[in-house]
Amino acid sequence: MYKILIIAPSWVGDTMLMQPMLVRLQQLHPGCHIDVLAAPWIAALLHAMPEVHKAIINPFPHGALLLRARYQFGKKLRSAHYDQAIVLPNSFKSALVPYFARIPLRTGFIGEARFGLLNDARKLNKSHFPLMVKRFAQLAEDKQGNIPRPLANPKLEVSATQRDATLQKFSLTLDKPVAVFCPGAEYGPAKRWPVTYFAEIAQRLQQHGYAIWLIGSAKDKEVSDKIIALGNPQCRNLCGETDLNDAIALLSCAQLVISNDSGLMHLAAALDRPLLALFGSSSPQFTPPLSAQAQVVKIDIACSPCFKRECPLGHFNCMMKLTPDLVWEKLQHTHPNLN
Repeated sequence: MYKILIIAPSWVGDTMLMQPMLVRLQQLHPGCHIDVLAAPWIAALLHAMPEVHKAIINPFPHGALLLRARYQFGKKLRSAHYDQAIVLPNSFKSALVPYFARIPLRTGFIGEARFGLLNDARKLNKSHFPLMVKRFAQLAEDKQGNIPRPLANPKLEVSATQRDATLQKFSLTLDKPVAVFCPGAEYGPAKRWPVTYFAEIAQRLQQHGYAIWLIGSAKDKEVSDKIIALGNPQCRNLCGETDLNDAIALLSCAQLVISNDSGLMHLAAALDRPLLALFGSSSPQFTPPLSAQAQVVKIDIACSPCFKRECPLGHFNCMMKLTPDLVWEKLQHTHPNLN
């Protein structure tokens, strides 16, 4: 049996974009076991992917070298007898554990001085593979191999049992159509649509009979409280109350999701929910929501995308000029009941 260890990205969205690579690995190596070394907050998402045999928790804090501890960790993994490791992050640190585990084939893109740590190091052709999902998928192939076209989209499924249990857990019902807002973005404020804009769209949707659920991490609770304070007392703020499994189940209930470019956006796309994805400082040419039901909303200005955490020019026009009226117009095209 062919055994593969994947070193996963640290972000939920990037991990979701990894899934088509896992599907391709199973096609190339039928019956293979795929284990994934990932941060603790990623584990729940991995458990939702049938391609993953086992999630292994990465115990190392972000940014910490801890060379001796990585050596000991890699040494413990030798008994698993992996045939191949695929290292998705580009950092030097991420390639250490597979090297110390003596995995014979260690695949990844050339990154921070990783020659020797990787013995199947690939030079990334960014123009040939502009999308992250395709970059990951290429690592499943041999050096000269081409990825299948079209590449399958990431996909998640939620059982009726899981959905109903989650609804009961939070005392939620589906007696109204549900719109889920994802107002956060872990990367930084430059990716977040203004609170007042979310609040205005919430009011319009409630006038058309929608229930509004706000989903995100505990860091997003304050933002969601402000959305509620701006004339939306009936909205349900679930930020900080849900784990990743809960969030996936609740997103599966939505007739509409409005999200910043975030991990939750990619989960909604993988669930194939009707999705409006709001892009400001980042680019849909790199990490778009991969679903036929997803629409990207972005305005064209010279300074976007800048990929900065905060607006370097101080005006935040990439989001400020993406007005509620523009978003509402997009919604009306796909949801005739809003006209």
